[in-house]
Amino acid sequence: MGIALVGGLGFGAIAVEPLLLRLSGSSTSLGAHQLQQVLAPVPQEVLLLGTDAEGLRTDVIASLHLTGEGAHLTQIPRDTFIRSSQHGEQKVNALYAFGGIKAISAGAEELIGRPMPHYIVLNLETLRELGDALGGLEMTVAKQMRYSDRSQNLEIDLLPGHQRLRGRALEGYLRFRNDGEGDLGRMRRQRQAVDALMGQLATAEAMAKLPQLLRIANDNIKTNLNLFQLAGLAKVVAGQQLSASSLPGYLGYRNGISYWFVTNPERSL
Repeated sequence: MGIALVGGLGFGAIAVEPLLLRLSGSSTSLGAHQLQQVLAPVPQEVLLLGTDAEGLRTDVIASLHLTGEGAHLTQIPRDTFIRSSQHGEQKVNALYAFGGIKAISAGAEELIGRPMPHYIVLNLETLRELGDALGGLEMTVAKQMRYSDRSQNLEIDLLPGHQRLRGRALEGYLRFRNDGEGDLGRMRRQRQAVDALMGQLATAEAMAKLPQLLRIANDNIKTNLNLFQLAGLAKVVAGQQLSASSLPGYLGYRNGISYWFVTNPERSL
């Protein structure tokens, strides 16, 4: 979900170069050749994280990998078992709270099998602002979804059917997992929303709102990429076929705790 909500906001960045310069704090005008240098090289691997309202737990964990064949998004179930040398046996989504970006990057690298020097962290509260700014997303809700968690300020109450979701409704759709499918169903809905959002960002209406979308992104993300790199990444993704999958594995228990196992539980990080 992160690349559509964050990277996709840079779509058409060249057309809004003055805004990017203001947001990045630069007062120097860039020529076309200089701007190309700023945009290159495009990161080939980016860790995408979506945190809860408090910014502690990572509800969305994914790797965006760029290849010659296209861009691929690999989702990591948040209940995935990991053994950290510093934090012991954990569900991977707990690593961000315990050790920040360094800990969860190391865990994701272990699970995916590739280095991840770049990251984008998006607070899922931002979905409300982005959804409102875009006028919502056309989604089909397959079944009734109801869930309440006051500790996370999360209230979900969606009826089945094709509808335009915005704000809290969109956030609830992407976070809901209180059914038999659990995390797997939640990740499938996130992939569906990625497709819908990428299509919406390519419209003339979305381009007209690009300055507003960029401001929202600039105020609500944590990343070691600058705005020019985000724009370059988004430009590449927008021009390629985006595929998605989740890490294969199985549900199981260890010491009475349920996990999604994708590696040998005896393997150390």
